[in-house]
Amino acid sequence: MEKPNILCVVGPTASGKTAFAIDLAKKYPAEIVSCDSMQIYRHMNIGTAKPTKEEMQGIPHHMLDVVDPTENYSVAEFVKDATACIDDILRRGKLPILCGGTGLYVDSILNGITFSDAAQDLEYRQTLKEIAVQEGAEVLHQMLKKADPEAAEAIHPNNVKRVIRTLEIIKTSGLTKAEFDRSAKGECAYDATIYGMQMEREKLYQRIDARVDKMMEDGLLEEVKQLLFMGIPETATAMQAIGYKELIAHLQGKIDLNEAVETVKRESRRYAKRQMTWFRRNPAIQWLDCGK
Repeated sequence: MEKPNILCVVGPTASGKTAFAIDLAKKYPAEIVSCDSMQIYRHMNIGTAKPTKEEMQGIPHHMLDVVDPTENYSVAEFVKDATACIDDILRRGKLPILCGGTGLYVDSILNGITFSDAAQDLEYRQTLKEIAVQEGAEVLHQMLKKADPEAAEAIHPNNVKRVIRTLEIIKTSGLTKAEFDRSAKGECAYDATIYGMQMEREKLYQRIDARVDKMMEDGLLEEVKQLLFMGIPETATAMQAIGYKELIAHLQGKIDLNEAVETVKRESRRYAKRQMTWFRRNPAIQWLDCGK
């Protein structure tokens, strides 16, 4: 039986994925499904580069504003919800376009990953959480680096939740994260054409720096203040996103504003490098030069 077609647009932050996906969508009767681990959160718009109504140009977008910043939202939940969106779009005779830079989200859909409760050890998970609190996120990340260097390279030390989950998988399955993912793969339900956005590194870094400056002009600091005023704890997973945790540190008097902004730029550039490392491993991606 022939699989339904979908398109995917992936690549690093600030590479122009959203604009390209919208241009594609205007050529078809298409709708966009966001694959971004931070744009799922409500009230977090500027720092996540969530497309505005004007930027969407009338193209329906899905998987934005799915949960509140206080809620936990797993990859398994994302796959379930995003797949429901994709299938609904197909049923209505339109083309789904997956768009985003969270490689884990995209790959989990395209590789037909099945999420099992088998690789769970709640006691070990709690032990790791205590290590993170008592000794710090960097100690936890070093544990992962020793157990699975490849996984450690792909996960930021501040993403404690993912570091813990990966260590838990390694302990319970006896496999590296890559080996576990391969063992969990099923058959993809779709025939996917994947476009990757790429440009010369220096050009991309300039775009990232300019985007951060624009975010500040657009009121990112006020957005962070509002989230804290709403009672969102600074320890929430959502508040660990690049751009939020640095400005929280500024508001707490730990660093001045200029240092906070420069840190956001630096961490965004590092994140873009990790994204490219992730996507480069996929031979199915058709890379487009978007550096002009």
